[in-house]
Amino acid sequence: MIITSYDISKGDTIMIDPPDTMKALTAIVIGKTLLNIGTPVYDKVVIRLYKKYHCYIPDCFEKPEYLKEVLEELYGASHKVIVYAIEEQLSEFAYKKKTETFLTVLLK
Repeated sequence: MIITSYDISKGDTIMIDPPDTMKALTAIVIGKTLLNIGTPVYDKVVIRLYKKYHCYIPDCFEKPEYLKEVLEELYGASHKVIVYAIEEQLSEFAYKKKTETFLTVLLK
């Protein structure tokens, strides 16, 4: 929904934080983290997510266990470096319930 004008006196409200904002931010953080390590890392994770779960990086916000399992399969104990890099960038949003859940599952 795009709001072009509003009038609070008429009961109009503005959605300052749409529900998909954190999903988009999380997808960007995951993608950026993987790409910072290297394009082949990003490509491997994206391919494995799709082959195993038929999902994409943005879907990991609702299913963080998919990302965690793929990272563990591909990189073993080293996956924690990636997980901690993601957590570092999203920790300031951990007060949001869905982000907290995402991080909790990823860090288990």
